[in-house]
Amino acid sequence: MEIRKLTEDDLVSLAVLYKQFWGEESSLEKMRATFQRLKTNPNYILLVADQRNNLVGSAMGIICEELYGDCMPFMVIEDVIVDKHQRRLGIASSLMRELERCAAKHNCNYIIFVTESERTEAHRFYESLGYKSDAYKGFKKRLKKSQQVGSVDSQGRAVL
Repeated sequence: MEIRKLTEDDLVSLAVLYKQFWGEESSLEKMRATFQRLKTNPNYILLVADQRNNLVGSAMGIICEELYGDCMPFMVIEDVIVDKHQRRLGIASSLMRELERCAAKHNCNYIIFVTESERTEAHRFYESLGYKSDAYKGFKKRLKKSQQVGSVDSQGRAVL
């Protein structure tokens, strides 16, 4: 298995993984447009796990800047996903270790991420990698489509 950067050719396979996990379709057109913006941004680390030219996992790390203390950057991890038929084979561990290497290379002070509270198996996995959840509580708020930038209100006007 190889951990490498995401390419545009991987997007169809990535959409299949997302559908497998979330049960909903991803817009390939929007994925491609977003990938075009992110691929040149050094603060976005987009990784895949490739097993004999088959995409079996993916993860994203985002380097964020801090404005207090020593102003050390930190990493936010999102979208860690592994094919349901390939779990417990070290794929997610390899993706997480590579993101940790990238965070260290960018002199990050810490890594944070959120996972759903009912995913107890995922909690055990992250704890096995040394992550602790007992000292913090994550918060997440989903915005309605009408509140999202770039969406359209009921009158057809763009929401800025």
